[in-house]
Amino acid sequence: MSEIFGIVDTETIEKLADIINKKELSELTIADGDKTITIKGKKCPPPAPAMPVPFMGMPAQAAPVPAETPAAPESEAAAVSGNVVKSPIVGTFYAAPSPDKPAFVKVGDEVKKGDVIMIIESMKLMNEIQSDFDGVVEQILVSDGQAVEYDQPIMIIK
Repeated sequence: MSEIFGIVDTETIEKLADIINKKELSELTIADGDKTITIKGKKCPPPAPAMPVPFMGMPAQAAPVPAETPAAPESEAAAVSGNVVKSPIVGTFYAAPSPDKPAFVKVGDEVKKGDVIMIIESMKLMNEIQSDFDGVVEQILVSDGQAVEYDQPIMIIK
């Protein structure tokens, strides 16, 4: 086989191109001193943003339904009367560290700033969320396992 630029032969480049296509990579660059070869694959959307899109679509459809009902403005008015804990990320709310463990907090529990009060799973990572407030949990606005949006009110602490 003939070598290109004295770096690699065409058979090796073909094998690398196959790997790029199978792994859906955008490109691969091989350099040897001042000689460089770049093999570009198909342009496709990155896999990470593709995963949340269906996730985000479901809550977006569910969110307007409560907003249209008169109950939502009343609950928002109640939320203003205390410290609102909002979701720092898009994900799934979990009240307990695992299904067989008790909830981190429940209505009526006293919490201190820094206490873990929930988990939000996002992209298969479990993120422990700590309280920014001292007080008593007055309301938990979402149910266990519910999808939550960024900045969505989750809990009220007075």
